[in-house]
This record gives sequence, structure tokens and C-alpha cells, in this order.
Amino acid sequence: SSGINAEYGVPTWQKLTADEVKETIYKLSKKGLTPSQIGVILRDSHGVNQIKHLTGTKILRILRAKGLASKIPEDLYHLIKKAVAIRKHLEKNRQDKDSKYRLILIESRVHKLARYYKTKSVLPPNWKYESA
Repeated sequence: SSGINAEYGVPTWQKLTADEVKETIYKLSKKGLTPSQIGVILRDSHGVNQIKHLTGTKILRILRAKGLASKIPEDLYHLIKKAVAIRKHLEKNRQDKDSKYRLILIESRVHKLARYYKTKSVLPPNWKYESA
């Protein structure tokens, strides 16, 4: 099975140091990339398979320590973005019943995720998703 093998740690062929990787993360974050996009770029372009093995912490924690992390979590942001796109589609195509149903499902996921993040104190208790 394919999976992350924590046993091996940093590969012997890895040329970048932890500090160089952190600087690259800061640079990419300032360009407006999300933590998962940064991870993909580091994996594909820089040959860093697992940032956690190299630096000891995850990308989001590195960004939080520097104050570069976004205010709302990435997964919640993308769900809201998807809901907005469907709302825009429904303005033009009011008769699209399937999209209306999918919007309800997506918005319920947004509310569920927001409730979870409020309990974990990632979002402020007064944060609210405004659908309109």
C-alpha cells in the first residue's frame, strides 16, 4: 500500500535545509498560495516529499508562527467558494433544481465545518456564514 513512511525521515538525497524550505514557504505564501498548493510546489519543483520530516512542523503551523496563515481554514474557504459559484449559477438558471439541491448540501457542510472549527477555537464564536 502507498503511504507516508515516517520511519525513514529525511531522504539522503535531500539538498534543501529546513531553513531554506521555511523561506520558500514564506515566499510562496506571500504570493497568495494556500498551504496545500505550497506543499504541491515543494514536492514537484523542489523535491521535498514531506515538509514535516524536514522541518519538524507542518506548513500551516509554520505559516501561523510567522503570522501568514489565512483567517479561515482552507477547506472551509473552498466550500464557501463553491457555494458562491453555485449561487451565481442559480441567478442565471433559476430552474436548475439539481444545483439548488447541491447548494443546500454544500451549505450544510459549511455550517457543520464552521461548528467544528468554533469548538476548536479556530474560528471566533460569533463567526457566521452569510449566504447571499
